[in-house]
Amino acid sequence: MKYTGHVMIVTIASTALAAGVMAMSGQQLFEQETFGGNGRTCATCHSRETGTVSPQDAQQRFAQNPHDPLFLHDGSDDGHGNGVTRMLADATILVEIPLPPNVWMADDPQARSVVLRRGIPTTLNTPALDPVLMVDGRHPTLEAQALGAIQDHAQPTIQPSAEDLAELKAFEQTDAFFSSPALRAFAQGGPAPTLPEGTTDSEKRGRRFFEDRPPDATFKDGICAACHSGPMLNQTNQFLPAPGVLPGTRFQSIGISELNAAGNPAREFVFINADGTETRVKSPDPGRALITGIGRETGRFDNVNAFKIPTLWGAHCTAPYFHDNSAKTLEAVAAHYALFFSIVTDPDGPGPAGPLVVLTPQDQADIVAYMKLLE
Repeated sequence: MKYTGHVMIVTIASTALAAGVMAMSGQQLFEQETFGGNGRTCATCHSRETGTVSPQDAQQRFAQNPHDPLFLHDGSDDGHGNGVTRMLADATILVEIPLPPNVWMADDPQARSVVLRRGIPTTLNTPALDPVLMVDGRHPTLEAQALGAIQDHAQPTIQPSAEDLAELKAFEQTDAFFSSPALRAFAQGGPAPTLPEGTTDSEKRGRRFFEDRPPDATFKDGICAACHSGPMLNQTNQFLPAPGVLPGTRFQSIGISELNAAGNPAREFVFINADGTETRVKSPDPGRALITGIGRETGRFDNVNAFKIPTLWGAHCTAPYFHDNSAKTLEAVAAHYALFFSIVTDPDGPGPAGPLVVLTPQDQADIVAYMKLLE
């Protein structure tokens, strides 16, 4: 018994060593392994700096090498390696999503899948701190996500083993995948990150939008926190003014598919509801609804045209934004919300009363200034 402490230390050291070896193997897989496919690796689409690919990244890579694997397969305009217009402009890839049994396309009733244009989700902070994976939440684990990415985007001729997937997971939870030491410490069981106070007048003004508190007379206090709350600033709080939405909700529609600023092709989706009725939705991407199969359900706000609420920690370095990359900058994000709130808080449409929430140019600048503090 007197050696228990020594044995425990050796066991902990051995466990740490094994984890380190797994992470090193995972790094090699992440950066070099193509699984006999089209030349893509995980690093092709997930850079160390941002965890994603921006149009600027794509343009630089195309100038250096027009045959970069990024532009193959679903990175090309037609999905068959022809054309790079979409990738250079928006850095979106083509994603094929199976249709639920109760959903079909009005223009092609026999189709059992649909191809959508989506941005590449950033790997910063996600692997260790967000159990909801992909913008529609379709993968339940990191291993499933890694397997799906390889099968969908790398065209492998060699299937990754369970050990490969475990090693990729181990690497994706190392320091390289956090935007700050505070987030890394939180992932290891440390304290949750807290909102910075701000230094400049603009930053201090911006903080009001992100604090968990009930709305004031202008409805601006805490308006961003309504959907960006919790330790990771990625879930709804108790002040969201939407009936039936509980705190902790992870999927919401903020009008991205509805407004379709990206100009993506919109198609009509037909949902057969639980009561046998039809819901028809014309959308460039119905988002979460294609995973749940739910087109209409009383009290639910996490289906049609809804997408995962992303973390705001480190978001200033993970552009572009939204599921379709339609906002290329934080300024564009703020401008979208100004338009969104002007619509949803003015249900009677344009009139003398106007919307309840008006984000002024100064408000938008303050929101952007504060978001840049969220390391």
